[in-house]
Amino acid sequence: MKIRRFIARTYLRISRWNFAGEPLADKTMVIGAPHTSNWDGVFMALSFWSIERPFHFLVKDSIVKKPIFGAFVKWIGAIGVDRTAAHGIVGQVVDAANTSESFTIVLTPKGTRSPREYWKSGFYRIAQGADLPVALGFVDRKTMTFGWGRSIRLSGDPQADMDVIREFYSDKVGVNPELASVPRLRAEDDPAENGKAC
Repeated sequence: MKIRRFIARTYLRISRWNFAGEPLADKTMVIGAPHTSNWDGVFMALSFWSIERPFHFLVKDSIVKKPIFGAFVKWIGAIGVDRTAAHGIVGQVVDAANTSESFTIVLTPKGTRSPREYWKSGFYRIAQGADLPVALGFVDRKTMTFGWGRSIRLSGDPQADMDVIREFYSDKVGVNPELASVPRLRAEDDPAENGKAC
């Protein structure tokens, strides 16, 4: 971790951007929004490297199997997931969280840098399935700050939970503001969608 800490702290000394983070539970999920740039992932890595906390993010299992690049993304924190597995991506992450003493997973629920009407629901079901608090990660160009704020416990009521999440992100401005979307789950408009696989 020393080289990663060195990279992060050197960047923070010379950059106009600042890191701000609230305390995290031993097992937690950090979601990232507004997700509008490749820089978002870089900022999240720098956040965790600066405090020397291991974290994970999801990639296709074929990526981690690549000879050189696979080793690099695993070094950063990638977890390879098999999209064809019977218990799905959500089940794989819940299993990983439940069998670890400490576990930090970082997800971008929008799933793409482009605008989209709905967030993907996997983060919601992983957090509930593994009983993880959700820390609200952000990149805010307006204040030149990145990191995470408060953590919340999901109640099982998507409308109520997303109202809290929307309020938190309402004043956050992404690197490319024109690509931002309002946080919303399809289950808020169609209850039949609640609990479906990603």
